[in-house]
Amino acid sequence: MNNAISNILSTRAGSGLSVIRILVGVIFMAHGAQKLFGLFGGYGLEGTGQWMESIGLAPGYLMALLSGSAEFFGGLALVIGLLARPAALALSVTLVVAIFSVHIHNGLFMSNNGYEFALALLAGTVAVMIEGAGRFSLDRLIAR
Repeated sequence: MNNAISNILSTRAGSGLSVIRILVGVIFMAHGAQKLFGLFGGYGLEGTGQWMESIGLAPGYLMALLSGSAEFFGGLALVIGLLARPAALALSVTLVVAIFSVHIHNGLFMSNNGYEFALALLAGTVAVMIEGAGRFSLDRLIAR
């Protein structure tokens, strides 16, 4: 197997990181489904795009499509553990943008729409980038 692909698919992590990866992936899939499909009380692409445009992320529809796709499909990749490192990278970038464009001026705590939750999710995605997908993943199966 090509060395670069082997590095992407390899994992040093065990079962614990697999649990974190799956749960963080489910959260991202739900958030992405809100943005893309209007599920779970979300506004869909149109509504999310209008909101993103209103906070200065333009063009809003494209930003909603990009962030919703990163969240939904990146979350799916985390859940099944396939190409988990690239998915975690895309999700980490999405989280950093969310933290600095929406939450940072509200302080840390979620009760004030702060960055606490996004920071916790960022910890999970960074852990996956560093350690790999873990014991229960398609990445590990393929890397063997």
